[in-house]
Amino acid sequence: MITSGEATDANFIAAKSRIVETAAAAADAGVSLIQIREKNLSARSLFELTCSVVEAAAGTATRVLVNDRADIAFAAAADGVHLASNSLSAAVIRENFPREFVIGVSTHSIDEVAAAAGSGADFAVFGPVFATPGKSDVKGVDALREVCERVAPFPVLAIGGVDGNNVEDILNAGASGVSAIRALNDADSMRQLLESLKKPFEIDDR
Repeated sequence: MITSGEATDANFIAAKSRIVETAAAAADAGVSLIQIREKNLSARSLFELTCSVVEAAAGTATRVLVNDRADIAFAAAADGVHLASNSLSAAVIRENFPREFVIGVSTHSIDEVAAAAGSGADFAVFGPVFATPGKSDVKGVDALREVCERVAPFPVLAIGGVDGNNVEDILNAGASGVSAIRALNDADSMRQLLESLKKPFEIDDR
């Protein structure tokens, strides 16, 4: 689950309440990672929000990552950081933070995924796989499959236009999971997506 990015210092109280509530629901539902992607917040507000999300996810298997700001993630006792193309490299983070600090990397090409795999990252997010607002360079399922085959067993998560109707195609292409904003920030769509994620692995005991 990636937060929506709509929080600002001006709307912080309301936005924080909404984000923490959604994060708690995601953790309770078994979402494995929550990425706090709030680029418009001051460092102080981002730290406060991260502390609250970490508290909301406490006692569950859900890990909390902060977009770009490894320093704030570490100070707030989050589990790790998610890096964009203009962030510090995964190699730099790996050299300067504890080994258990989780590092995710956003990627848009097979070479970027391979670089992430070789630089100490724990996983890469690749996309957009399907059409999504604001993103024109759609990669498609075939490109996702090629990426996953090249870097296996390194984990690759698909992003971009993910919903309950295409998640099985994503998993069949070799992805380890999915990453989403819209599909995981609404209770109904979150439920639908999580149910769809489980379907390919269901075993008929009859």
